[in-house]
Amino acid sequence: MISKSRILFALFVVPVVLSACHTTTAPGNKTAAITDESSYHIGYDDSTLYSKSLPYVMPYNRIINPAGTTVYFGDTKYENHSLDCKLIPGRDALVVEDRYGIAIINTKTKDVIARWSYYDEKRFTGLASTYSGIQVVQRYGKTNILWSAASGSKSYVMMVNWDGEHIFFKKQIAFAPEGNSPLALPNELKVIEEGDTDYLYVVLNGNNQFVKLSLADEKVKWKTPTGVAPYGLAIANGKAFISNWGGAIPTDATKGETSGVPYGKAYSDQKTGATAQGTVSVINTSTGAFITEIPVGLHPNAIVASPDSKFVYVANANSDNVYVIDAVKLVTVDSISVKLDISEKSFIGDSPGALSLSPKGTMLYVANGLDNAIAVIKLGANVATNGKDQTVIKGFIPTEAYPGGIAIDLNNIYVTNLEGEGARVNSNRMTDGAKSTPKVDAFNSHHMEATVSIIPLPQGLNNDMFNYTERVKKANLLFRTQLSRQLPRSNVAPRPVPERIGEPSVFKHVIYIIKENRTYDQVLGDMPEGNGKKELCIYGDEVTPNQHQLARDFVLMDNYYASGKSSAEGHQWTDAAMVTDYVERNVRSWFRSYPHVQNDALVYSKQGFIWNNALDHGKTVRIYGETATPKFDKNLTWTKIYQQWKDGKPLEFTNSTTISRVRPILAPGYPGYDTHVINDQVRADAFIKELKEYEAKPGDQWPQLMVLALPADHTGGLKPGLPTPRAMVADNDLALGRIVEAVSHSRFYNSTVIFVTEDDSQDGWDHVSAYRTIGNVISPYSRLQRKVPTNYNQTCVVRTIEQILGIPPMNVIDATALPMFSCFNNKPDYFAYKYIENKIALDEMNRVLSSLKGAELYYAKQSMLPAYDHIDGGNDDLLNRMLWLVAKPKTPYPAKLAGNDKDDDD
Repeated sequence: MISKSRILFALFVVPVVLSACHTTTAPGNKTAAITDESSYHIGYDDSTLYSKSLPYVMPYNRIINPAGTTVYFGDTKYENHSLDCKLIPGRDALVVEDRYGIAIINTKTKDVIARWSYYDEKRFTGLASTYSGIQVVQRYGKTNILWSAASGSKSYVMMVNWDGEHIFFKKQIAFAPEGNSPLALPNELKVIEEGDTDYLYVVLNGNNQFVKLSLADEKVKWKTPTGVAPYGLAIANGKAFISNWGGAIPTDATKGETSGVPYGKAYSDQKTGATAQGTVSVINTSTGAFITEIPVGLHPNAIVASPDSKFVYVANANSDNVYVIDAVKLVTVDSISVKLDISEKSFIGDSPGALSLSPKGTMLYVANGLDNAIAVIKLGANVATNGKDQTVIKGFIPTEAYPGGIAIDLNNIYVTNLEGEGARVNSNRMTDGAKSTPKVDAFNSHHMEATVSIIPLPQGLNNDMFNYTERVKKANLLFRTQLSRQLPRSNVAPRPVPERIGEPSVFKHVIYIIKENRTYDQVLGDMPEGNGKKELCIYGDEVTPNQHQLARDFVLMDNYYASGKSSAEGHQWTDAAMVTDYVERNVRSWFRSYPHVQNDALVYSKQGFIWNNALDHGKTVRIYGETATPKFDKNLTWTKIYQQWKDGKPLEFTNSTTISRVRPILAPGYPGYDTHVINDQVRADAFIKELKEYEAKPGDQWPQLMVLALPADHTGGLKPGLPTPRAMVADNDLALGRIVEAVSHSRFYNSTVIFVTEDDSQDGWDHVSAYRTIGNVISPYSRLQRKVPTNYNQTCVVRTIEQILGIPPMNVIDATALPMFSCFNNKPDYFAYKYIENKIALDEMNRVLSSLKGAELYYAKQSMLPAYDHIDGGNDDLLNRMLWLVAKPKTPYPAKLAGNDKDDDD
């Protein structure tokens, strides 16, 4: 029997209070001066960030304050996401495709009344639902449900039957990888009755194919090539319209630069490395013949046909618009902007990714992922058969985080929320398998519930749409975009963080250091000066003396947050200050790539990264390791490389990057990452060597922006041949201390600021938030020697760097971020830092298998699996348990059950 879901009503509007000194006008007009952070005030104190009632503040400048009713479901020991949904005709029921199967919700009672999970059918353990696409087929009084799933090299269309009470598995239809693809990866699908036969049409995202087969006997009628990474499917007038995430398959190098995407190439933007095309393939459904390819916007995903099959609408997440195609003439007839901000100089970042039409085809509902809202569009005469006048946006309706699927009936809008309310499940809410109750209530980024919003359709001429729209604007902090556009004033004295972009800063150089995967409590939880939980601290002052001393000597930020839940998200937040629909759709399954290293053109936003933003505005840039993977002799072990370093012998390697614009600015002597065997002292040496070379040059030729990857604190678990986890963290800490010392003793220090962040917080626990992590601000103007309790996140770091360099924000997320004014004062203190020697031997090695038993032996064997050879490889929950076990062998792990790990050691 299915337990009744929690239902949360959020029909209230929470006012956003702005500072009295703040006014906004059109860009270029006079506005009130920004005197401090009060101009960015949003009326929520920090306790709201992880409170237990709405509204929530997400760690990327967005407030979750949804309309309607929120339905929750999913086993709390997993990271749950709802992906897509369909109404079941003739029933008061909505079927939801989620990461681990399907759920059926009664649309009247708003209860979850049935659930089917891959984990319930043991033969399917490990499968995960793909990006979108769920279909309901009703024949002879039976309700069958189909959707797509994949794992490893396996790809299926799943089929179950629902009898109104229970769900029964019927069959799985397998699809094999072809060509360069290791995974067929089915996505959007349709079942159409043609004569007396049901045909399944399915898009194969990995194979770049479109397939038609008989549903009954699974015989393939035809296969046809598509563009790069086909995603969505609409059928009209005997034609299939397929959206291609990566555009046309490159056939002519003279047509533009190409970059790598998983399983092939795509046309790319030479400035950013992002995909430069989006297309819709048109294919004859009878013969499979290719008809044409229609250019549309960037990252086309969801696609739907009008009820009369005369128009096709396609959402373009990287262009923030919906293209309209004449389904008869096969040409585009309009492009509808879905931007929340209609200013002339609006920023990219609304990210439309799901579509639904009203029964008459006159209203279009668009899920804007990063707006956390549904755009409601009245279609005009040129884009809808029954449309009248011009196309207009009627308004926006607030949802939970990252709406990803939509269905509508005469009464409600049903929305699946990819991010829901974020990772807010704590250890004391875990279910199943508890041997002991944890002594500490803690959070980890891989535990969250799936949510579905059920929102009454705004009716008639009431004020719902106006109120909803105002609520969305406030929740998206839209007023802050005006602050980011204010023109610089003349004769303004330099300050650490200028009040307006383009006004002078005391800093000429910014160093941006990106580390790997730690939480605040895990490292700084033992500092009595901050809001820490010592019970969760496993890499305290003994292991990380420099991180602790830097927090004491400069600023201690104990209210600083990662914006994503994993490194694949994290390096997009740190480098680009946003994630694209491609990243959000992958949510933990990472079918095509795990983009913690920037090597997949499909991942990047239209505006690219902080380094191309700086280059575009005439700044000098140097990248140390970020975006790069090192190629070197694979026979070199950690021990051999460490001994070479001790002997003063250089490591021979070459860095590789897939982004052409990065190559000239990539430091050749600084190894990239994605491997555990290179210690961070090699990286520190390489950076310090270049620093000294720049010091020897005349004038000031040191780059204005430097981005450093410093990844060893990720650790390699208990793998024999690698140092212990605490030794790898100590290596990382020492490297950071040495870099800061070198900079603070250099002739450039007076005009330099260093920002340090973890890329995410996935490998650990924290008592405040799953997203809370470690951040440092180090400069002569940051020697505050106190705690800074202001709520900052990774996008605030990016925005502050932009503010200092005098370059504009890249997207709507960093445009609404809070510059880190509180981490600076106007009086410099040229204190020179002296690094603290490591207290843990850097070559303290993991034990060999023959000396281990029990849980340590099990974890060591797991660490030897190929998945753990790379940084961010393997099961994160399992790695968390490894780290906890060797750090606190006598203390129960702070969760009742973690992920899929079923061993009995807690």
